[in-house]
Amino acid sequence: MADVLTPEQRRRCMAAIKGKDTKPELVVRSMAHSLGYRFRLHRKDLPGKPDLVFPRLEKIILVHGCYWHTHNCRFGRVTPKTNAEFWRKKREGNVKRDHRNLAALRRGGWKVLIIWECQTHDKDRLARRIHSFLKKSQH
Repeated sequence: MADVLTPEQRRRCMAAIKGKDTKPELVVRSMAHSLGYRFRLHRKDLPGKPDLVFPRLEKIILVHGCYWHTHNCRFGRVTPKTNAEFWRKKREGNVKRDHRNLAALRRGGWKVLIIWECQTHDKDRLARRIHSFLKKSQH
C-alpha cells in the first residue's frame, strides 16, 4: 500500500517524534515514582543519557520504543514501505548504539532494565517488574 501522506507530510510527522518524555517513558516514570522510588532523568554524564537513573541503587531503567529499537513484537517488526533502506539503516544504527551504551553502562557497574513500549500497557505487570528490579535486596 502506498503512503497516504506526501513526502513532506511524512517528513514533518517523523521529525515531530520526540526522543525523551515520550508517553511510555512518562508511564514508567509515574509508576516508579508511585512505588516510592526517586530518580534522575537523562544524565548526560552516562552513555546514551539513560531515561531513569537511580544513583543510590546503581540501577538504570531504559524505555525503548518498539519500532525505533526493533523489538520482537508486532510493533517492532513493522517495516516501512517507503524509503525502506533508509529506515532499515536508521533502526539498525539505533540497535548498535543501544548495544554499545548497554555494554558501557554495565562495565561502569550499573544494573540495567530495559522496558519496551509494548510492556507499558499492562500496569500491574509493569509495577511488579519495576519494583522487583529496584528492590534493595538485589543491590
